[in-house]
Formats: sequence, C-alpha cells, structure tokens
Amino acid sequence: MNLIKHTKNVHELKVEGPEFRMAMLSDLHWDNPKCDWVMLKKDLDYCVSENIPIMVNGDFFCLMQGKGDRRGNKSDIRPEHNNAKYLDSVVETAVEWFTPYAHLLTVIGYGNHCTAIIKWQETDILQRFVDLLNYKCKSNVYTGGYGGWFIVNSEFRSGTRATTKIKYFHGSGGGGVVTKGALNLTRALEMYEGFDVFTMGHIHENSCRNDVRDVIDHSGHKGYSNGLKDIHLMLTGTYKEEYEDGSKGWYVERGAPPKPVGGRILTISHRRDRKGDLDRTLKQIDSTKFPL
Repeated sequence: MNLIKHTKNVHELKVEGPEFRMAMLSDLHWDNPKCDWVMLKKDLDYCVSENIPIMVNGDFFCLMQGKGDRRGNKSDIRPEHNNAKYLDSVVETAVEWFTPYAHLLTVIGYGNHCTAIIKWQETDILQRFVDLLNYKCKSNVYTGGYGGWFIVNSEFRSGTRATTKIKYFHGSGGGGVVTKGALNLTRALEMYEGFDVFTMGHIHENSCRNDVRDVIDHSGHKGYSNGLKDIHLMLTGTYKEEYEDGSKGWYVERGAPPKPVGGRILTISHRRDRKGDLDRTLKQIDSTKFPL
C-alpha cells in the first residue's frame, strides 16, 4: 500500500489485488464526551485485525470548548482537556489515543468544526495533530480538504491497473428529517463528474445507494459491462450520540432525531471476464456498516 499526495486535496492509494476494502469514517468529534469511544475503538480495532486502511471525511475533532467559544458547555469537555492549554491537550491526547491506528490512517479531511478553529483561533488543530502523529509514529498520514478526491489504484498480477475515483465532501446543510440526505447525494450527481464513489458526512446519517449511468468512452466504445457504469453514493455516520435519553438539551430542544452511530466499510471488487481474466471495467462497489 503506497499513498501519494498529488495536491492538497487529491491523493492516490496504490494497492494490489482484485479486492480492496477501506473504512470510510466521518464526524468522530473525538474530544467530545458524547463521542462513543467504545464503539470507535471497536471499529478501529477491527480495521487493525483485518488490515483495512482508514479515511476520515471531516470533523475528526469537536473543539467547541475554547476560550470565547459561544458554543461552549461545561458538560461537553473531557476532564483531561479541562485546563489552560485546552487545544494543545486535545492534540496531545489524541495522538496518544490514535497511535495504534496511525499505520492505517490515510487522509483526514477538514470539517466545519476544524475550519471554525482556523477562523476564530488562528491555528490549524487538524494539521497539528497529523504532524505530531507522523513525527511520533513515523506514519504517512495526510490532511485533505473540506472536499477532494481519493483515487484507489489497483494492480492485478497480470500488471493491469484499474482506478476507482472517490469524490469526498464533508457536507453542508441539515440533512432533513424526511429525506435523510438523499437530496445531497442526488445533488452530487449534478455537481461532480467522473467519480465512481461519492461520500459525505456532516448530517450524521449512515446509508448508501447505487445509481447507474449509460456511458461511452472517447473512442466510441462502451467501456463498462453492457455500457453501464455503477456509481456508489454513501453517507457516513457520526460517533457522537447527542440524543441520549431524549429528555433535554440543545440537540433535543431543536427537534433533532436520534442518529445512527458508526462508519462504513467500502468494498471494491474486480470481476473476471469470460476468459477468466480480471477486467478493470468489471467491478462491483458497495459499502456496509461495521460488524457488531
């Protein structure tokens, strides 16, 4: 596995074999007391046991308890961060906590919580975390963008290569209680071109769907099976459970519903043609929730 940075928000992961899995996470809000550390650790430990690389699409941290932050709440800070060096302590403790998973982390994108700290506190906490993690663990983790591209470049034994283009965007809007992000996925089909997978977080939903397109390549050939291309669209959930018992609090009072907790595992499988050879155009893309 070889991770290459092309630009700030375009990265390429070179892998071998006909099947590839990657954990697609977002909205960890790791430093918030409502982040389910038990479930997060279970999912990350599963990645270690199965050697599954990890991509995080924004809001790695919550970061709302700094001095002067109007979103602050005394109940929403962990004891180890309740000190005069709040932001520093978040970075230092996070590096310690994520050290066992540093070798699997690939790209960590920005979310609105991290960009807010850049705007109001004039420091990039996510970049500081990645820099310290790489220094301590000799790892190769990159920060991405709020949106960007992640390209999986698969090589087969025959030497043939196939690419799967993942378009990521942390997200915007509230998601909608009724549509649950379906409109965001349809909007992505109108905004972006040439992707095989679209992934978004932010609205704390956890679901996926497959769309199909009739395509033709520049030479006039139907480049996919029957000329049809599958596109996988996914929403990744959060690890911050805010609804709790539904009795009170800002989240309950604004009428927000309970949200699914956890991320997804993306699977890219290349199939064989009639001659038994792996075909770069014959592939199946799907994603599932982490196993219990």
